Amino acid sequence: MAANRIREEFEPERYELREPPAHEFTLNRREFAEVAGAGLLITVLGTAARAQRGGGRGPAPGGTLESRLHIGEDGAVTVLTGKVEVGQGARAELAMAAAEEMGLAPERVRVVMADTDLVPNDGITAGSRTTPATVPAVRRAAAAARELLKRSGSGGYAELARSAELAVANKAALPADVTVTPVKEWRVLGTPVHRTDGRDMVTGAHRFPSDISRPRMLYGSVLRPPSYGATLTAVDLTVAAKMEGVTAVRDGSFVGCAARTKMAARKAVEAIAAAAQWETREHPSSERLFAYLKEHAVKDGQGGRRPREQSKGSLEEGLRQAERRVRAVYQVPFIQHAPMEPRAAVAEWQDGRLTVWTGTQNPFGVRDQLVQAFHLAPEKVRVIVPDTGGGFGGKHTGEAAIEAARLAKEAERPVSLEWTRTEEFTWAYFRPAGLFEVEAGLDARGQITAWDFANYNAGTAGLESPYRIAHARTRFLYCDSPLREGSYRGIAATANNFARECFMDELAGAAGADPLEFRLAHLENPRLRDVLLAAAKGFGWDQRRKQRRKGAGVGLACGTEKGSYVAACAEVEADTDKGDLKVRAIWMAFECGAILNPANLRAQVDGSIIQGLGGALLEDIRFENGRLTNGSFRKYPVPRFRDVPPIEILLLNRPDLPPAGAGETPIIAVAPAIANAAFQATGERSRAMPVRVAARKS
Repeated sequence: MAANRIREEFEPERYELREPPAHEFTLNRREFAEVAGAGLLITVLGTAARAQRGGGRGPAPGGTLESRLHIGEDGAVTVLTGKVEVGQGARAELAMAAAEEMGLAPERVRVVMADTDLVPNDGITAGSRTTPATVPAVRRAAAAARELLKRSGSGGYAELARSAELAVANKAALPADVTVTPVKEWRVLGTPVHRTDGRDMVTGAHRFPSDISRPRMLYGSVLRPPSYGATLTAVDLTVAAKMEGVTAVRDGSFVGCAARTKMAARKAVEAIAAAAQWETREHPSSERLFAYLKEHAVKDGQGGRRPREQSKGSLEEGLRQAERRVRAVYQVPFIQHAPMEPRAAVAEWQDGRLTVWTGTQNPFGVRDQLVQAFHLAPEKVRVIVPDTGGGFGGKHTGEAAIEAARLAKEAERPVSLEWTRTEEFTWAYFRPAGLFEVEAGLDARGQITAWDFANYNAGTAGLESPYRIAHARTRFLYCDSPLREGSYRGIAATANNFARECFMDELAGAAGADPLEFRLAHLENPRLRDVLLAAAKGFGWDQRRKQRRKGAGVGLACGTEKGSYVAACAEVEADTDKGDLKVRAIWMAFECGAILNPANLRAQVDGSIIQGLGGALLEDIRFENGRLTNGSFRKYPVPRFRDVPPIEILLLNRPDLPPAGAGETPIIAVAPAIANAAFQATGERSRAMPVRVAARKS
């Protein structure tokens, strides 16, 4: 059975939804007459697509001042953005951007985020795009307001807010020639600023999506299949409908209950589940996952998907020039995002209009899913995203929002729906698994003459090698995946970089070269060379490599993605008697252009390293007979404090370059640096994530 998927295309910034919406609900006679009479059944999808491009109070091309910035009569400044805050620090960074241009302190700038009725559509919060795309848009609007203040002769922003000049400027397109403050004159940007809402987070005053409460609110629960691919064939709602205060609904494949408490709603669903009948399907085991992927590689053109291939030179000529060929196969499993806050939503209908508070990285995309699911006009749907408890690429879709809305519609009261941890593990999408087949040729001087890199299923981000190779072929092959999959922090760049950087170490060994010197001999990109040299120097690569103890090893890796550059060195200690691997130190150098907020950037890199440790050492989704076998934190370990080694981070500031995003790239170097260090410690190659050390047989 093949699952649908969400997948980035060859263009790394493109996120394409490869699955139908979670539900498209049926209409009763009255609803059908209403939408058909308005012509919405025909036009809703086109309207939704246009809304997705323009969005909310979305600006015209170039944007207007009022679509991005509001100046109150008390002088208070509010920035408007469609981006969301999931712990990555965007709120503080956007406040800093406006404060810099307007000559204000950051705490005087308020940021309204991700309310589709109020803000422009800045696109999905993914791909490290807030820094290179949304920050410049905010800076341009703020700079335009600053220049307007100068021209108006107003005594300050409070006076400007009451002026006719601002009323006119609000409606006009932002001037194309507005000048933002150069880096050398920054007073706010480039300085460490911590979260503007930090006090609320620490005191518990902040309301996450799962904390939202509405008058007369009920709580919801949804019937889930017993296994992947199972189809509901018969269900009886009578037993739940007889329970006091319970509303039960079936609409197509959707079955759920709303009640006065979470427990009552779940008890009602359990009663329905006891008698529900399902048609199950055969489903592969994780034990043969990688063979399954290769067997189910999509044939050219099947389902509109074709293998992606990029070549330069002649692979045949490169292999002919080689004196030695090296081959290896690498494997990367499915893993879950495991955010602190599972999916959650509160839905409320009033006078035919739907408002949903939910945790998502894609507010306008979720609005469009609701539009389609309920056959509504876009202006009839409002999505509000409170600052959310983690996403990591895992909250691009609106399942909880749609489910809560369907229950609220039936109950005629607001409904809160929170996925359980088991639901989050089982039914949220996974980071794609991947199989990699790599071959290269080396000449007599130890130079790479040919490179052949095939990626099955993992995705295309970070697919191309940054190394100088005259003859190369790089391929991505779609596969019919056994699990639902989608974006993850770093998307496919983590998997591609793992296979590539581990293989570079294998090639260095075959050439009899130091792994650092071998990479430098094939690197021309000065930014990547700089971070690699900085990491090696800070780590003390030469000395540690020469003086390593028995059972200890050092490794390194580097890479580039999303316009930023990273290199990491790791020291590990292996106990081959117990099959145990401990990371003793990580040293990372990172460069993403001009640094906007060094405090937040360091936190981003720290978080990436820790999350990278999970994928490198611990995380691996296991399944059998269509069910997860480790779908809980008890069985699915993520990094704890005891797993985190001493971490040193060097941030390379490049004020001569535009800022790039930092939320994703640092993670890509963690696992290969550890895997390469493990080889140095044991002499055995680990060609799979998570990295394992084989216990010596007694």
